[in-house]
Amino acid sequence: QVQLVESGGGLVQAGGSLGLSCAASGRTFNSYAMGWFRQAPGKEREFVSAITSSGGSKYYANSVKGRFTISRDNAKNTVYLQMNSLKPEDTAVYYCAASRHWTVVVTQYDYWGQGTQVTVSS
Repeated sequence: QVQLVESGGGLVQAGGSLGLSCAASGRTFNSYAMGWFRQAPGKEREFVSAITSSGGSKYYANSVKGRFTISRDNAKNTVYLQMNSLKPEDTAVYYCAASRHWTVVVTQYDYWGQGTQVTVSS
């Protein structure tokens, strides 16, 4: 079992930055790939970024590539998402998730956090 708790969301103006954190419980954090997803009102949950268990490989959705950076610290059981040059269309609830597989498919993630709201004003 892995329990995930996100933090760091908030309200920011367009062009600004926010950093999200996701703290994981359990001793097996470093065996899971981690992903960030987001869901805007009335829309499906979508993939944002993922990182392998070792942190050696990262993947980004085209919509955030060059603006967002995913990282992890396995000693701290934490995964991060640094978001720069934020746009109003980035407004959503952001979720972190853990998967035993290297994947961007939402249904292949086993554990989810409760989500944190990110609002970008224009």
